Amino acid sequence: MSSKRGQGPGENPWVKKDSGAGETPEPEPDLPPSPWNHPVAPPPGSQTWSGNAAPGTPGGRQASGGTAGSSPDTWGDQPSSGMPGSAPGPGPGGPLNGPSPLGGPPPGANPPPGANLPGEPTGWGAQISPPSLRRPAPEPKRKLPPFLIPVVAAVVVLALIGVGLVVFLGSDDKPAADPTNSPTPAPTTVSTPPGPTYTPPPNALKVGFGVTLVPADGWTEYTAEKQGKEVIAPDPNGKARAFFWVRQRRDMTAETYLLRVVEGETGLMVAQLGELQRNLPCPRDVLVECVAITYTGTKKGVKLQGFVEAYRRKDGVVTAIDFQSRDDFAAKATADAQIMKKSVIDSM
Repeated sequence: MSSKRGQGPGENPWVKKDSGAGETPEPEPDLPPSPWNHPVAPPPGSQTWSGNAAPGTPGGRQASGGTAGSSPDTWGDQPSSGMPGSAPGPGPGGPLNGPSPLGGPPPGANPPPGANLPGEPTGWGAQISPPSLRRPAPEPKRKLPPFLIPVVAAVVVLALIGVGLVVFLGSDDKPAADPTNSPTPAPTTVSTPPGPTYTPPPNALKVGFGVTLVPADGWTEYTAEKQGKEVIAPDPNGKARAFFWVRQRRDMTAETYLLRVVEGETGLMVAQLGELQRNLPCPRDVLVECVAITYTGTKKGVKLQGFVEAYRRKDGVVTAIDFQSRDDFAAKATADAQIMKKSVIDSM
């Protein structure tokens, strides 16, 4: 218990006593500058608070442009609520209701529509949404319903068939030709190959491919030869004094076949070949290549002479005539060979 309880009304040490009427009040010492009154630069490009206003502005605020309430980008004076702390300047509630050190509106004040709060990356009044890392969903592609695919395919097939019919069959809308005005076609002459004019006699030997050989008088068939047909002219002892041999090949030139025959006949003798006669006039239209060559030689002491001729037809069949005779029988044999050669050429 305090010993001062019960003593009359005490003096309040917090209440300043009035001096006498004639006394001059002592001047109050100057207070140090408040950090709340330092000017703060507004954010670049924004029309917001430009810092603390000059002393005497209500609430320590001043608009950056216009008058109070004239634009959403300005702030009007906030009416005083009449409560302690609503007055500007230092004192109870002054620093709380004064301007923000960041240059924004004072606490408790509502920013204008579209304004950004202090500390945001953009100025007030800019409607910028934060960037999004999500890509927009792609629009779904329209697909043909499955049940329509067979229908479309059938329509395409029918269209192609119709076009093909029109192209190949032609249109029925064309007017019929007038038979009275149609030109008379010129008569066409069809050339047919002449029929065979040669009829081989009954004693003709069939060589092949329609070719036959008619032996001359005194010539007989040499049956030991199985390739083509060969006839010989025997002497009184039965030995051959001359031979006439007809053989054939296909898919070969007449000159190639002739050289093969000559090589086979003169291979075993000392021979002298005559000049190869190419491009001779062919005796028949059916022949396209005719060549010939002659030769002489000696075999086992016997002098021989002969010739080889080859004829190629249009169908590719080559017929070779191989003739050889002893010198002492050459005159008679050569005459008979010309007769037999004619029978062969006539049958080609």
